[in-house]
Amino acid sequence: MSSARLQNGEGGSGGRQGAMSGEPTDSLHLEEQCRYCFDVLHAHFFRTELSPPRFPGGHFPLFVTWNKIDTRGNVVLRGCIGNLSGIDLHQGIVKYASASAFDDRRFSPIALQEVKGLECSVTLLHHFEKANHHLDWTIGRHGLIIEFEGGRGSLLSATFLPSVCQDQGWSQQECIDSLIRKAGYKGAIDSSLRSSLSVTRYQGCKATIDYPRYRRERGGEGVWNAA
Repeated sequence: MSSARLQNGEGGSGGRQGAMSGEPTDSLHLEEQCRYCFDVLHAHFFRTELSPPRFPGGHFPLFVTWNKIDTRGNVVLRGCIGNLSGIDLHQGIVKYASASAFDDRRFSPIALQEVKGLECSVTLLHHFEKANHHLDWTIGRHGLIIEFEGGRGSLLSATFLPSVCQDQGWSQQECIDSLIRKAGYKGAIDSSLRSSLSVTRYQGCKATIDYPRYRRERGGEGVWNAA
């Protein structure tokens, strides 16, 4: 796909994403990327200069997800935007930490008073490969991109990150059908449509940091003012 951003796995038509070889950065670096997303919020709310990143650079497709933890411990999506094309990590983390917090059109912008209840996830994507058919992928391991003819010459496409199907408790077919709806298809879904899908599967490395942990690990450095 092109460099157009995607909201929580929703995308439009376009060219193929930039496939990457090898593994993304390790888990410690991923966690630092999550902390840096909170640093981006700090710079926004308190109008401070953003400090330089502490994680190595690289070039990967990535998504930043903000979730809100309610009083019952339920996780509620608050924003998710990313890109299926490779992007410089230092630039991409800043861009999508902000965009997912403030520019996801499905939600109102995140407010300062919400920060204490937030958690942030960063997912770096890798190992893009063509699937042999619409069920040629593994729940919990693969994310998916589907492309198909939507009628009247339109090409529909959408993606789910690797964690989505497992988190929702879906079967493979339920996941595929939900992804077809995500792409904007309104017609009947049958075996003929499913078999016509062009499916790309990919893998992801993900880390999640919540605000209390972030505050413990950054608070002693004077990075975060009282929220």
